[in-house]
Amino acid sequence: MRDETVKLKLAPAGEATERPISVAIVAMGGQGGGVLTEWIVALAEDAGWTAQSTSVPGVAQRTGATIYYVEMMAPRGSERPVLAQMPTPGDVDVVIASEFVEAGRSILRGIVTPDRTTLIASSHRSLAIAEKMAPGLGIADSSAVTDAVGVTALRSIVFDMDALAAAHGSVISAAMFGALAASGVLPFMTDAYRAVIRRQGKGTEASLRTFDAAIARVDGVAKAPAPAADTAPPPQSLAPASTNPSACGRGSHLLARLQAGMPPQVLPMARAGLAKVVDFQDAAYGAEYLTALERMLVLDRDLGGAAQDYLLTTETAKYLANAMAYDDVIRVADLKTRARRRDRIGTEIGLRPGQLFQTTEYMHPRMEEVAGLMPVALGHWLHARPRLFGWLDRRISKGRRVRTYSPGWFLMLYIVAGLRGMRRRSFRHAEESAHWRRWLELAMQTTPRNYGLAVEIIRCRRLIKGYSDTHARGQSKFARVIEEIRRIAPRADAADWARRLRETAVRDGEGGDLDGLIRTIRSF
Repeated sequence: MRDETVKLKLAPAGEATERPISVAIVAMGGQGGGVLTEWIVALAEDAGWTAQSTSVPGVAQRTGATIYYVEMMAPRGSERPVLAQMPTPGDVDVVIASEFVEAGRSILRGIVTPDRTTLIASSHRSLAIAEKMAPGLGIADSSAVTDAVGVTALRSIVFDMDALAAAHGSVISAAMFGALAASGVLPFMTDAYRAVIRRQGKGTEASLRTFDAAIARVDGVAKAPAPAADTAPPPQSLAPASTNPSACGRGSHLLARLQAGMPPQVLPMARAGLAKVVDFQDAAYGAEYLTALERMLVLDRDLGGAAQDYLLTTETAKYLANAMAYDDVIRVADLKTRARRRDRIGTEIGLRPGQLFQTTEYMHPRMEEVAGLMPVALGHWLHARPRLFGWLDRRISKGRRVRTYSPGWFLMLYIVAGLRGMRRRSFRHAEESAHWRRWLELAMQTTPRNYGLAVEIIRCRRLIKGYSDTHARGQSKFARVIEEIRRIAPRADAADWARRLRETAVRDGEGGDLDGLIRTIRSF
């Protein structure tokens, strides 16, 4: 028997006769990247083109965006094009980014090239989990993306599409679709884009308004005059975003007092700080904030602070508000039961009329938080008995999964939030008030000797933030830094070393070595 090998001879495919138009979309969950992809595919197919879309999901918890990729090609008789499934550096015609840093990531991936790519990006930021978790200022530098856009893209269309969509009652995908239409990269009429949107059903009118507004925005980018430098700021309210009644209407006299007494350089930060403090407690607490801030202003003015643009008072306005509006059990319960929070979550997950949603949150209370709600005398009594305190802590410190919007849990949280009236008589409030008063007094005592060092002492308050264990770690770092600042205060370069101490403490464990810096300082 003879073995025979059968060889199939296939005709070579030959060179590509025409290249497809390629569009890459980078979007995070809930930002309509999938909807935008469907619209682009429908747009091409309505014109008789062949279109193909693929997607590669990003990582959860906002550490990466999903990449959607569309290739489209005009028909050539009976021939069917072969389309790619992933963007190739150097071959992408349009990159659409739903968020500014995602545009930067697209540039790093190499899919934005200066000889071919039109980059369409929203200039707003949606912070990543890593940015939110950083103990200090962990927000990525957007200026690096701004510089890269002008170099790496053939053409760029960048504006705040998220704000434009919100202003017209729609979502960002409609704004990005409008920017794509206005770019002229795709050979389709504007009415064809509108026809695709009309077929979506719900929210059509809002999407069309957003689509048209985006086109007008792109067409007017080059024509729009720069805003005047002396444009008057919009009217300010004491707490513009708050739904807390105590922050609205009952603090107008505080706002008038603020307007009359603060220099223009301090006013924006002081207004924001006052709003935060009043929202946290009440107008009387806001008056306490203003009194402390006015004391610092008097000292700042007497020591020639005007030459420094009242930097000390401005920094105090910021960090004093943060110190006074600390995170306690009452605050956490209050924020979790606000209608604004529920509305925000519903918007983020794309909740539709008639739909319900539920949230399950992990809570891990400690005896420290419970004791903080007690009257001052009882709190001191418990802390003076560490064995009893530890036994109680072990009994209650168990993690619980809380369904926030179930009737039982919501009522419990609502009742805890209603304890606001007793907060100023609580053990936790007494501790926090004493802490920030000592910190402020140290800064005021330092100011006559070293203005710059006093500013750095005020800025050290940024080390304290968060809740529970996070707050405790922040206070420990703050105490160590302040102790070293007291040691080096007589030095001429004390302000510089204080800044290094603070910045190292912020990064401690993540590129910072506070222990090492303290040893270095003590060595000389």
